Amino acid sequence: MKNNTLNSEEVSKLIVLVKESYRSTKRGVKYFIEPAAGTLNQATSRVHSIVFGRRGSGKSSLLRKAAADLTVDRRPIAFIDLESFKGHAYPDVLLSVLIQTFQEFELWLRTAAVNPSTKTTFWKNLFGRIPLRPAFNKKEAENLANGLKEKIGELTIVLNSSDQINIQRVHKNELQSNVEASAIGSLSSPIAQIKSGASAGESQTNTEEIQEVFQVNKTDFLHRHILEYQDIFKEMSRISDGDSYLFLDDLYYIKRSDQAKLVDYFHRIAKGNNLWLKVGTVRHRSTWYVKGDPTYGLKLGDDAHEINLDLTLENYSTTKKFLLAILHAFVEESQLPDLKKIFVDDAIDRLVLASGGVARDFLGIFDQSITVAKERIASGDKFRTERVGREDVNRAAGKYSTTKMDEFKIDMINDEEHISLEDTFKRIKTFCINYAKSNLFLYESAKEKGLATLQELMDLRLIHKVSSHVTVSKRAGKYFEAYVLDVSAYSEIRKKKEFEEIIFWQKDTNVRRTGFILEEELLTSQDFTFQSKVDDDKSTGKIPLIKKKSKKDLQLPLFLNEKS
Repeated sequence: MKNNTLNSEEVSKLIVLVKESYRSTKRGVKYFIEPAAGTLNQATSRVHSIVFGRRGSGKSSLLRKAAADLTVDRRPIAFIDLESFKGHAYPDVLLSVLIQTFQEFELWLRTAAVNPSTKTTFWKNLFGRIPLRPAFNKKEAENLANGLKEKIGELTIVLNSSDQINIQRVHKNELQSNVEASAIGSLSSPIAQIKSGASAGESQTNTEEIQEVFQVNKTDFLHRHILEYQDIFKEMSRISDGDSYLFLDDLYYIKRSDQAKLVDYFHRIAKGNNLWLKVGTVRHRSTWYVKGDPTYGLKLGDDAHEINLDLTLENYSTTKKFLLAILHAFVEESQLPDLKKIFVDDAIDRLVLASGGVARDFLGIFDQSITVAKERIASGDKFRTERVGREDVNRAAGKYSTTKMDEFKIDMINDEEHISLEDTFKRIKTFCINYAKSNLFLYESAKEKGLATLQELMDLRLIHKVSSHVTVSKRAGKYFEAYVLDVSAYSEIRKKKEFEEIIFWQKDTNVRRTGFILEEELLTSQDFTFQSKVDDDKSTGKIPLIKKKSKKDLQLPLFLNEKS
């Protein structure tokens, strides 16, 4: 290859492969990289599981890979993308998901259950290998598929009907009676005698009308039919000689108040019937269990175990290794000899930092970085390098912020409890830029209310944890967690004088500074802000706070490429 390999056919192919991987698909499972040893085994185990991870962390990829492996093993599966039901209200959302669940199992029974191993166009194209277990009994599979189709029809009628309305039904019964003549001729034949009597009678018809009034209630319908649905999976277990699996991906798209109800209903169907639930979601934007009378949902530890996919910057070397393993799979298929042909070494570290450890963000910024570098070179700027450099990644991270902003707004649409998260993040960002003058801040571990907010901002990929245990000399006996802003929030500001970007993964980096400490009031109260250009209180090391008179200090945009 010639110099400037960024314009080569290999790189063009690499970009296409990366772009196609942004969204998890059935065909994308061949690129699956296990985030940690044993993760895939947990996802296919005979227990209920909840898979936690930020957007783009690989939840869907893991679940689709598990579904593919189970299908090749001829284990009945249904994969439901809950994003399709965003905004649906209960109980219609449950009816809709139940309908699609039955449709997916019906389709599975008519295809993967009975397709012979010799049908390589089906098995090889979708799964890359053929099953070892024999096909199901065709007649039994068809009967069960027809039964599911019947239930789908019933549920569809209920879904499309109005809820909580009175229905009046009228039954009409016609009663017919014969009035016989008093005298019947005496005939020698019994048959003739009967006929004679019948012909001599008169016929009367009376109509009885019964009016019935009842109420249609979708929730009651679901409760009344749960035993029938349990029977379906008992039969499924019998004809498959084993277990079946239901994958519910992206639970957090369902209204939070309905999430536990949804998983509870499927848990009731599954219990004791060899049906295993695998639920993917964002931890701090989900409610999977609710205490009460009655308690409902899935309780971690008792009903389900958790699979955590959140590789963070706290374990920088492990996270970097995982992300590069994903990227190298695409590099190898594109036939690019070496990633270093297009990326300088410190640009890779910058790429890992900019991604926050999230696989999809890593690939998205990688793609954008190549575009930025090509534009730079085309403009005549070849002084730095003809490969992707550190500054190219920084610019790409800023451009990629549009994607994060869009997803932030989508996630906040149904968030009734945390409508101030955007304002809270702006307060943190203002603190980092105007006071700490750094991308890093510290927060006391004991302040649980604030930590919950920070966890949500982590799930939204606006901040990233880099250490769980930091001590500061002026705060003896207290422990802090260290966080960094997402690179997209400060990629241009870092060039300003006095702004220090903390390279936290280097051993000699000092993060134990009082000036980095973000006070609880600033994070949890809307009534306080910090005084600009005021030294720390020498006795406590605390930041002086004042009552906020205006939002003047909070005018920084959420991301730097916004026009606010």
